[in-house]
Amino acid sequence: MSALIRAATDTDWPHIWALFRRAAESGDVFAYDERTTEETARKLWFDAPATAFVCEVGGAFAGTYYVRPNQPGRGAHVANAGYMVDPAFRGRGLAVRMCAHSLETARERGFTAMQFNFVVSTNAAAVRAWQKCGFAVVGTLPGAYRHRALGFVDVFVMWRAL
Repeated sequence: MSALIRAATDTDWPHIWALFRRAAESGDVFAYDERTTEETARKLWFDAPATAFVCEVGGAFAGTYYVRPNQPGRGAHVANAGYMVDPAFRGRGLAVRMCAHSLETARERGFTAMQFNFVVSTNAAAVRAWQKCGFAVVGTLPGAYRHRALGFVDVFVMWRAL
């Protein structure tokens, strides 16, 4: 399967926003919920210091990610990223591909590590993908996520050096 990962443009926003809404509404993988406004989502994905990317398969929008500093100032050397894969393209290794791309992007931008602050513990596919990319669970936040079907579940903080 040929996947192209490229910088996102304004013309990609409708696809990203539609995917963001689906992920938020699902209530099982994403910290943002169905009340998240388009303005808030766009700021997260597109506003500096974030840089957004799109993954295409056969010319079709298949997913997206952003990379940004995890914290300002003295924490700005650690990157943070967020990923979404369109349900029609799941199970093809695209999250791992986008993660590998984001790690290289972060390295090129001078980051020394990457941290995921809020990985839902019951999202087994994401946990496996991030571990495959070299991330380790460095902390557990008990009951920090309000899962739509399961109630309060744990969240992992995951980290890896670059």
